[in-house]
Amino acid sequence: MTNHDESAAVRPLTPAWVNRHLEVGERIVGTEALRGGITAEMRRLTIGTRDGGTRDLVLRTFVDVEHAGDWLNREAGALTLLQETGVPAPGLVAADPGAAHCEYPSLLMTHLAGRPVLDDEGLETRVPLLARQLLAIHALRPAERPPQYVALTTADTVVTPKGADAGAWAAAIDVIRRPVPTYEGRFLHRDFHPGNVLFDVPPSRPTGARITGVVDWAATSWGPVDLDVAHCSTNLALLHGPAWGLRFAEAYEEAGGVLAADASERLYWLVRDGPAISEEVQQVSRPWREAGRTELTTRAVEGRLDAYVTALMDSLG
Repeated sequence: MTNHDESAAVRPLTPAWVNRHLEVGERIVGTEALRGGITAEMRRLTIGTRDGGTRDLVLRTFVDVEHAGDWLNREAGALTLLQETGVPAPGLVAADPGAAHCEYPSLLMTHLAGRPVLDDEGLETRVPLLARQLLAIHALRPAERPPQYVALTTADTVVTPKGADAGAWAAAIDVIRRPVPTYEGRFLHRDFHPGNVLFDVPPSRPTGARITGVVDWAATSWGPVDLDVAHCSTNLALLHGPAWGLRFAEAYEEAGGVLAADASERLYWLVRDGPAISEEVQQVSRPWREAGRTELTTRAVEGRLDAYVTALMDSLG
């Protein structure tokens, strides 16, 4: 078996577990570490097949992560549900959320073609595609609802970036202190953003991009669609500038999505997500730099987050 790099190596107990879920005559012939994850280790496993060919699987491992078992149970449930829908998602092969067989909680799934695209080029095409894909996720009606969403920040834990517009951030924090608006619950991905969406983009024609998959379903929840829209909006603002964060909500509505009608309620959900990233800018920006966006330093991302929160307060506050 070959490893593309040392970090791709699979721990001793895990290959035996993987092998139990392969077809007769198949074996692991190669591993490759996949970049871009924040909480989980991701590896592509190349599987040698009986006819001499190969196929790929993906191994997702949570190392010393609190609530890993819950997350993997959610993901396994979501992947099972999604196989009966038109949402492009990996197929579940096996899950070991309690680490009964592997060193750490792990999940084995099929590998999807495509890659995350984080470049500015072609963004005008990709944003409507992202909006339509998220709308399709929200249209799902599972027989069993996933757990209720959990807010990722509180008014007392927000970290105002150094040099930020103090007035805008104080106003945003006051918004979070308001009572939670009433909403109609829907199936949420809860971590939908460009880094978790795979695209096929023709090299000579960025406008021909198409979505080939949506990954990372570990945070699947039940809650307001505004929250999923807010999360993707924030990520777009940090990757491409505040205007794109504001644009995504428009694209979602253009696709047929329905957001909170009241401006103050919309602001609540948008602000509920943005400042949450203030507590983990360094962790969020690192995978983007590893993917080639080297200009997105922690300081640069903090600056974009400040500009986005300020723009939200100016437009809806």
